[in-house]
Amino acid sequence: MTEWQKSDWRAKPRVQMPDYTDEAKLKAVEAKLASYPPLVFAGEARRLKAHLGKVSRGEAFLLQGGDCAESFAEFSADSIRDTFKVMLQMAMVLTFGAKVPVVKVGRMAGQMAKPRSAPTEVISGTELPSYRGDIINGFDFTPEARIPDPDRMLQAYTQAAATLNLLRAFSTGGFADVHRVHAWTLGWTGAPEAEKYRALSEQISNALDFMSAAGLNAATNHELETVEFYTSHEALLLEYEEALCRLDSTTGKWLAGSGHMIWIGDRTRQPDGAHVEFCKGVQNPIGLKCGPSMTSGHLKSLMNSLNPNNEPGRLTLIARFGAGSVGEHLPRLIKAVQEEGANVVWTCDAMHGNTIKSSTGYKTRPFESVLREVKEFFAVHNAEGTIPGGVHFEMTGKDVTECTGGVRAVTDEDLSDRYHTACDPRLNASQSLELAFLVAEELSARRSKLDQAATA
Repeated sequence: MTEWQKSDWRAKPRVQMPDYTDEAKLKAVEAKLASYPPLVFAGEARRLKAHLGKVSRGEAFLLQGGDCAESFAEFSADSIRDTFKVMLQMAMVLTFGAKVPVVKVGRMAGQMAKPRSAPTEVISGTELPSYRGDIINGFDFTPEARIPDPDRMLQAYTQAAATLNLLRAFSTGGFADVHRVHAWTLGWTGAPEAEKYRALSEQISNALDFMSAAGLNAATNHELETVEFYTSHEALLLEYEEALCRLDSTTGKWLAGSGHMIWIGDRTRQPDGAHVEFCKGVQNPIGLKCGPSMTSGHLKSLMNSLNPNNEPGRLTLIARFGAGSVGEHLPRLIKAVQEEGANVVWTCDAMHGNTIKSSTGYKTRPFESVLREVKEFFAVHNAEGTIPGGVHFEMTGKDVTECTGGVRAVTDEDLSDRYHTACDPRLNASQSLELAFLVAEELSARRSKLDQAATA
């Protein structure tokens, strides 16, 4: 068997990737990126894999969230801080509900390429190539902006590096102190519309007060003011991924240096395709989106290709079916995993199957549909006796109006107020935190049933 090389994907069928017109410019950009330091390091990726191994056994829970598509125009320290802040709040609430550690993975520092349902789009009779994310082309609807430009990869790298630098500082510099994080949450539950979540918030307060009284505080325990935070993105633009791929000197294995975890989308998971070929050769944890069209045979083939050694934490299956469809599709995929005896993490992407067009013409996602899919995901796993390992959301720390519903009741008419996404609608800070409380209720109920079964 020939040893895997990071360029092997180039001999495979490629989909959802741009055709660059200037080959010399592309090669120059790839060479420059190949000389840059990796954005993440092998030890970090291995540590995340170990954490995900615990998730697969029910000893931890995965929270994965962040932007639909990071943009150059919206990039700022404040936006990174606000999304990180909400994820910390969500993680604290989920930790209390699950009674296990929460593994925090952001859709950040690399989520800049997007698959599209059609190669072109038409506006007012004009047809142009689709926008594929800022790492590839521009959002403006002009012929010039929509030409794929390799130089955008260099700007994407710079933005990802700056994002990671800030995230690392926030994670270890005191910003993540548990008491500070909970104070933010108390402010949210103090609002009249969030009253129904106040009791759980007060239970968390009591637990923190007890810890402080017992001498467990940031002054005596540094872990209470630091967190481990990882980054992830869809590995869609393989020229960028290959350029940042590095050989780990400690293990002799390849590392995707673009992010701690990379995933394969529902549109690019062809077993003989370029994206699977690239991802199978790197040591990072790999995510695999599983939509309604995923067959049991394809899933078995992909699991054998992406995780031939059946390594715990290596492969995360990200279920995305849409509310009302989970019961139809998830049980057969669970059966396929069980037949193979495969070690996987099951997580629920409740966003991508629930996109609709609002009465006002905006693409949106109803909060109620997102919540319903999460509940169905838990219900199926409870019925099958398997482990619902995590949740995966497109969200932002900003006060946007892109998804309808939630305690602050965004309506179709409100969508135009602050609709800022460059691609898909995201949960805002309030909706994200509310969802964390509702998922915590599911986790708490599951924990109670497990405890009762253990003592019966």
